[in-house]
Amino acid sequence: MRLYRLGESRQRREILAKLGVDKGGVAIMAEKMETLWILIRDLRTPGANILKQDALSIGADLAVPSGVITCETEKVDALLIATRAQLRRLIRKASAQPFGLKKLAKALRGFLREEQGPVRIMGVLNANDDSFYAGSRFLGDEAMNRIEAMIKEGAAIIDIGAVSSRPGAAEVSAQEELRRIRPLCEEIGKRRLFERALFSIDSYTPEVVDYALRSGFGLINDITGASDVRLIDLAVEHNADYCIMHMQGTPQTMQRAPRYEDVTAEVDAFFDERIARCEARGLPRERVLLDVGIGFGKSLEHNLTLLRNHRTFLRHGCELLIGASRKSMIDRIISTPTEERLPGTLAIHLKAVENGATVVRCHDVAEHRQALAVWEAMEGIS
Repeated sequence: MRLYRLGESRQRREILAKLGVDKGGVAIMAEKMETLWILIRDLRTPGANILKQDALSIGADLAVPSGVITCETEKVDALLIATRAQLRRLIRKASAQPFGLKKLAKALRGFLREEQGPVRIMGVLNANDDSFYAGSRFLGDEAMNRIEAMIKEGAAIIDIGAVSSRPGAAEVSAQEELRRIRPLCEEIGKRRLFERALFSIDSYTPEVVDYALRSGFGLINDITGASDVRLIDLAVEHNADYCIMHMQGTPQTMQRAPRYEDVTAEVDAFFDERIARCEARGLPRERVLLDVGIGFGKSLEHNLTLLRNHRTFLRHGCELLIGASRKSMIDRIISTPTEERLPGTLAIHLKAVENGATVVRCHDVAEHRQALAVWEAMEGIS
């Protein structure tokens, strides 16, 4: 007799199929393979007692503070531990219960969502001379050559910006930003490069975004996270996708001692609000991407927490974008100049992909393509 422990859930599915289990049985057992750990904040105490008993009745569990049974406090935090199969049953039970459990059941449904689609690489090009990484700065013919090279290296998306968003960056007028970006937009349109890749405009200036979309761009990368509804309206008008990024403060102020009570909960609530804003103006969530904004108003620990909890944002039903390429969080972990941060970048991005990201924004396209190909082979992704 020989035995060994299986690794990833994909491998477990393959073994079930090889054992001859029918497809229906595989689907049922797959629901039992992954245990979800869901932190619930500010749960009404009577509801916590009901949820605890319902969880135990189906083989799941709810970790609660001592004293919850006597309702010593009005609200408590709790940790739900359940497989996907158990969570489905618990949602049905909670949907019929009072004390806020109906609302909780609706929120819990989001955690049953699966990852969406293959991983796409987004190559970065900056049409300015003050971005934090000199290797991303290209102008004129050099910029067009770099775009062509990134497409050949495997970039499905090209993200172009003309204003630096690094901490403390100087503000730039709309006229100057448009002056910088116009020649590239014209050349991209003339060469019809938008037929070979999706072009993203990294801007929150309506005039610039409108010009880019009219030149064939198909994605708005908005670091202000849909603060200006004019950008949402432009996405609707041009049938473009829209990336909502979270940032605390502005590029000029964001790294001045950023503070959160619970960074994951606060970023998650921000996404709830901004997705609702987009939907209210006619932009469906299927065309929305979410970016937690690594380094945008976050300390090192904030960034690490968001990466560890990245999978939670899948509940919104949107693609997740990760963009930590060569950022200073790497230097804070291990002292490294910007030019030497590729290994740290790959480590962060592969972890984010493992936790649900399907768009990887990076400066080093070929290296990411290789790393992702190896990772997918190890994961058994064809």
